[in-house]
Amino acid sequence: MSPHPAPPPAGQAPPVLRVAGLHVRFRMRGGRHVEAVTDAAFELGSGSCLALVGESGCGKSVLASALLGLLPGNAETAGSALLADGLDLLAADERTLARTVRGRRVGLVPQSPAAHLTPVRTVRSQLQETVRELLAPKGGKARLRAAGESAAARAAFPADHLDHHPHELSGGLAQRAATALALVGDAPLLLADEPTTGLDLVERTVDELRAHTRDAGRALLMITHDLAAARRVADTVAVMYAGRIVEIAPADAFFGAPGPRHPYARGLLDALPERAFTPIPGAPPELGDLPPGCAFAARCALADATCRAVRPPLTEGVACHRA
Repeated sequence: MSPHPAPPPAGQAPPVLRVAGLHVRFRMRGGRHVEAVTDAAFELGSGSCLALVGESGCGKSVLASALLGLLPGNAETAGSALLADGLDLLAADERTLARTVRGRRVGLVPQSPAAHLTPVRTVRSQLQETVRELLAPKGGKARLRAAGESAAARAAFPADHLDHHPHELSGGLAQRAATALALVGDAPLLLADEPTTGLDLVERTVDELRAHTRDAGRALLMITHDLAAARRVADTVAVMYAGRIVEIAPADAFFGAPGPRHPYARGLLDALPERAFTPIPGAPPELGDLPPGCAFAARCALADATCRAVRPPLTEGVACHRA
């Protein structure tokens, strides 16, 4: 797929996000490279939610970090990630990302909220600072205080904990605080990386994230291993394995009939307690030592010699020789 996708047809609104040919690799000692994301491609239309699912270590969070320019210095990227206004997130410089993208055009619910909360300041002060920076509300301190409390309520963060510091919060409350901060700017694209980790009010949180897409021109990219949360909010499901998207399908078809087509995707669903409760045997390969063929072949009961020798392309929504 070309890293520079064709524009949408005349009269049709561009996607909120269009990713094409996205590659991320890390330079390691001794001249080695780790291929963390390979040829990722998907679109997020206005009002839609895409859930990117898969086991830990498959590249989901690396993809999210690439979109916001938050990768470490030894990372190399290729491809494109276009916002609706044409800005390519992968080509944008740090000044542009810091001043016009993060929080304003792309909001982030981080996977590790403790690393994104300032330890010496209360949640209230951090919310009010974010409101002041992104929204510049008029009306003085009372208006600013009310806006911060409203953002907290949207993320189900309790008002009686607003004057606590991050170290005084449970993991779940820290996650809700980070979610509240991400929602302040009402960014067109909301990127939620494992937003339900440690939460007791999962349904309320994912419903609020989904509500973000009700206004025209907004979309949600949710990265998660929580398939129940994905089923609740997603319009489209993309399954990632060993750095590649191996299946992408409408959520109703993925979770209902006919179900997933890739053996790995079927295995994820079969591992759920309400289904077969059968874990996938084996473990994912190391991203720095991927096999020449299908990365899932060693764990797949359907794999043959072709699967082990030839990497299947993503064709008609699935990357599998046996689909």
